[in-house]
Amino acid sequence: MKNLKNLKLPSAKLCITLLGLISAGFATAQTERANIEANPKNWAAYQGKATFSGDSINLRVTGKYALLWLKNTNFKNGTVELDIKKGRNGLLGIAFHGLDNNRYDAVYFRPLNFRNPEKKDKAIQYINIPDNPWHKLRKESPGKYEGAVQPAPNPEDWFHAKITINHPEVKVYVNGSKEPSLAVKQISKRGQGKLGLWVDVDGNDGWFRNVTVIKDE
Repeated sequence: MKNLKNLKLPSAKLCITLLGLISAGFATAQTERANIEANPKNWAAYQGKATFSGDSINLRVTGKYALLWLKNTNFKNGTVELDIKKGRNGLLGIAFHGLDNNRYDAVYFRPLNFRNPEKKDKAIQYINIPDNPWHKLRKESPGKYEGAVQPAPNPEDWFHAKITINHPEVKVYVNGSKEPSLAVKQISKRGQGKLGLWVDVDGNDGWFRNVTVIKDE
């Protein structure tokens, strides 16, 4: 009992301060989740024509490649989830940490390679535009920035992609797989920027739906 009487308890002021710090810690650990509607008010196209139908977006290339940027969005770290379906020839995915229409990172898929025995190891690709396009990365670092998609989806079907970005780490999961189909370190030093959809090759198109963006604060 004597020891208990001599025990000094923290003051009420100190308790309030500690609680405030703990609360602030929880607040900074929270995430911001947004389900992006397939509505033209949310998107801005570059070198592409976007058609909105129900919950789906079709993006057709009218230049060398097409971008469909999310308006008023600065993305740092977090997760992007969406459903994807190839149009004519594939080559579609997301662009992120964009500075403008000519400077960005991207992760994209080549669905026609998903189940091709000779090309399956080139089914998913990371690029850093304009300095590090796919052909340069393949020549200088073969197999480092591209790989196979496991399990391999039917190239004609919708598939689900989950891209986690924690600069410089990028991991891509397909159709709920627990193991990433691609894990790379970004070449870009920006660590933040524009976020959008991406389709390559003039005349090509692709389909997107159920776009969800989770920002880590």
